[in-house]
Amino acid sequence: MIAIINYDAGNLRSVEKAFLYLGEDVTVTNDPKDILSADRVVLPGVGAYRDAMDKLKNADLVGVVKEVIDKKTPFLGICLGMQLMYEYSEEGDAEGLGILKGTVKRFPAESGLKIPQIGWNQLEVQKKSLLLKGADSAPFVYFVHSYYVDAEDKSTVSATVTYGAKADVLAETENIHLTQFHPEKSSSAGLLMLKNFATGE
Repeated sequence: MIAIINYDAGNLRSVEKAFLYLGEDVTVTNDPKDILSADRVVLPGVGAYRDAMDKLKNADLVGVVKEVIDKKTPFLGICLGMQLMYEYSEEGDAEGLGILKGTVKRFPAESGLKIPQIGWNQLEVQKKSLLLKGADSAPFVYFVHSYYVDAEDKSTVSATVTYGAKADVLAETENIHLTQFHPEKSSSAGLLMLKNFATGE
């Protein structure tokens, strides 16, 4: 069973539909028992960083997420769900879960590029990755974001993109898998990544 955490800040249904399309057993839930008993857990997210952290706290799910990580349950954070795993975000001057070290930064306005980045960008693969197993060497994936992760430990970063700055957009360590992009909206490349998460170790 794959549990998608419902904390009123996510693109829940599109993620659920993608896993169902792949034939996976999935539930959307905010019940700690369901989340902690799941084989795999997904934290999606769209919207503002501070607001999302407040919603996690109000739903009493911060400790649940940390327990999932501590239990070594395979965990996938998508978009804002990736950013929340880090220590701090410039968006709202807000503290995150602090499970990984790093900062969420705003794309530089002086780049002249449109912010937010909306649309397709090509991954710059940095190392082998469970999610990228069987994928093209530099797949295109779909983004919607104004802020990006700058991870402290670059050895955890599997892929980056360049959009006025070099953004860490795919990070993996032990049981944690994080994507800044939306795999559920990234066509066949994204579906492959979700399948790899669902079936991988």
